[in-house]
Amino acid sequence: MQSQKKYKRIVVKIGSSLFYSKEAKLDADLIGSFTGQISQEMKAGREIVVVSSGAIALGMSILKIENRPKNLSLLQAAASIGQHELMDAYRRFFRDVSLSCGQLLLTWDDFSNRTRYLNAKNTINTLLKLKSVPVINENDTVSTDEIKFGDNDRLSALVATMVGADILIMLSDIDGLMDKEKNVVKVVDKITPAVKGLASPTGRKTSVGGMVTKLEAAAICVDSGIPCVIANGRKKNIIKSVIDDPLNGGTMFLAKGDLLDAKKRWMAFSTKVKGNIVVDEGAKKALLDKKSLLAVGVVSCAGGFSCGDIIGICDSRGCEFARGKAVVSAKELDKVKGARFSKEIVHRNNLVLL
Repeated sequence: MQSQKKYKRIVVKIGSSLFYSKEAKLDADLIGSFTGQISQEMKAGREIVVVSSGAIALGMSILKIENRPKNLSLLQAAASIGQHELMDAYRRFFRDVSLSCGQLLLTWDDFSNRTRYLNAKNTINTLLKLKSVPVINENDTVSTDEIKFGDNDRLSALVATMVGADILIMLSDIDGLMDKEKNVVKVVDKITPAVKGLASPTGRKTSVGGMVTKLEAAAICVDSGIPCVIANGRKKNIIKSVIDDPLNGGTMFLAKGDLLDAKKRWMAFSTKVKGNIVVDEGAKKALLDKKSLLAVGVVSCAGGFSCGDIIGICDSRGCEFARGKAVVSAKELDKVKGARFSKEIVHRNNLVLL
């Protein structure tokens, strides 16, 4: 049972809705509770990575902006002011429990670029070895519409896949996924259209996301082989409760099989494809049987991808079912598609099934 697993490496995502008390001030008691719980778990030999929202919300509070700005430059300015306040709070509270913390601000480019991805991963691993807490947020001060994650739920899932976490715990001000009778769904073994139908976007003035993005994040995790829990961060000792038994913490999403290979996790979830190719049914069957993709099975290609780029592989209906590293460019593939060719278009060792 996944609920009985001993979790060692844990990613905890803290939502922006948890940073404020009823008086609309920074909730020092709750942040102190989180850092205290994390300290206890680290003393027990666990490794904790924190993905924290809150920079924009804190910046809005300081600037006395009531509604989340739609203007990108104003949003970035609020993030710039708020991020300083956010990390200052973490630094003070972690210091009180004799821990240090390190800041990482990431964008989509840091995940999509393989070298930067590995550098970020190495930094996190080194911080964990030093018994420090990595505190990760999106770099809202420089992100644009093209490179934003859209919310930190997805970011937390990508961080979990990056570090090969044993579990992702997403904390918000909700008890979990609710069914139609407003009861918490304790376990989700598959994210079906019916499960997605239970989600609703957030209506908060300071936040983005909501249950929709939490389900998207959960899907990334479970497809990677990482279980995920959505729980209410205001419940007493919630981090410890989830680690001890995720079934008592909120909604648990069960992982599909074992943890995927690290490189395949990166290809499947952290990259932006540079192009797509459509293959015939014979090629699709071969790929599902974990064989390499040959040019003879390629029907068409789109996008200006180069040799070495990650591309999406689609069936005849246009459904993407795999991703892989192209051995040839789009221009070269267009000349040899459907024919015998000396090179494999995507080698099986550089292929991941979605």
